[in-house]
Amino acid sequence: MADNLALDHIRGQRSRGHYFAQEETFDSADEAPSPESTVDYRQRLARLEQAVSELPDRQRQVFLMHKFDGMSHAEIAAELGITRSAVEKLVMKALAHCRDRLGDLIDWKS
Repeated sequence: MADNLALDHIRGQRSRGHYFAQEETFDSADEAPSPESTVDYRQRLARLEQAVSELPDRQRQVFLMHKFDGMSHAEIAAELGITRSAVEKLVMKALAHCRDRLGDLIDWKS
């Protein structure tokens, strides 16, 4: 989750650069994250790493292939010699585990 937040922030910065000329950017404040934000991201990342490390081997493998390597369910199924349905179930179980372990870090209102 922390990785996704950081990537979303970086992508947002890049896309603003594509659509606005440098002088048109509205927020001219320092773009570097605050020390508090950096600590928060690191703590979230550590919690995510812990949650992923708790997954059974096959779940962890499939989850990492999908979420971090960007592979589709079909690609993972072909590479591992399992069905696409099995991949989908493994990913869903891994996501449920991560949600359960990291639920207190998620703002459910937004």
